[in-house]
Amino acid sequence: MCYDIQANLETQLRRAMRDSDIHVIEEIKTKLERLTGHPYYHTTGFKHPKLLIYTNESPKKPVVSQWGLAPYWVKDKKQLYSAWNKTLNARGETIFDLKSFKSSAINRRCIIPVDGFYEHRHYKGKTYPHYIYRKDGEPMNLGGLWREWTDKVSGEILNTFSIVTTTANPMMEKIHNNPAASDEPRMPLILLDELEEKWLEDYEEELAEQAVTELIKPFPEELMDYHTVDRLRGKEYKGNVPEIDEEVEYPELSQQELF
Repeated sequence: MCYDIQANLETQLRRAMRDSDIHVIEEIKTKLERLTGHPYYHTTGFKHPKLLIYTNESPKKPVVSQWGLAPYWVKDKKQLYSAWNKTLNARGETIFDLKSFKSSAINRRCIIPVDGFYEHRHYKGKTYPHYIYRKDGEPMNLGGLWREWTDKVSGEILNTFSIVTTTANPMMEKIHNNPAASDEPRMPLILLDELEEKWLEDYEEELAEQAVTELIKPFPEELMDYHTVDRLRGKEYKGNVPEIDEEVEYPELSQQELF
């Protein structure tokens, strides 16, 4: 699954910078730093942070969106808060089957640029956090679903999103190895560069399921890298600090390599 990520503002703005005037980018950057809480050296979906996403309706200009898709049936914030932790991720194989995700899978897909993500590996009853990223240093553009939700009491409009997941590649199978999980190892949907625009493309409803499903596949492991990092939970957690992604060696793991 994907619950812990790193997302620096420059990474999240990279897509917009391809086509926008530098002065416009600086203006967006100034405004969004206040809105989103960047930089996120480490943040978890369970805090429902605000990130920048690129939607099929706004493929070049980032939109501030909150992590945790608001299902169509949510009527108030109490229901929203109850549902939020269950919609941080959307299993790619079922997004066209579940009512919470189906309409977004057809009509509202998005890209969430991140620097990388964190995953915990289980070994002899303990968990060890790993930071996973692209070998070439480029952003990981995650495939997601989005939806706007309006609070009928306050009139507040929230843009919300969920990260789509897929089956793990061989590298992630060994890292995402929770023995208590009933599901097979998973990983976020990381889009190859050439598939980004196809993910955002507006398809006819009767063609959407086949077209989108063909894009949901594991990212090639040879394009990824990883290393172990300091604790992301509990008293030893240092918080959202720059050094949180620095490599930390665990002697007990050095004797049992992943590969």
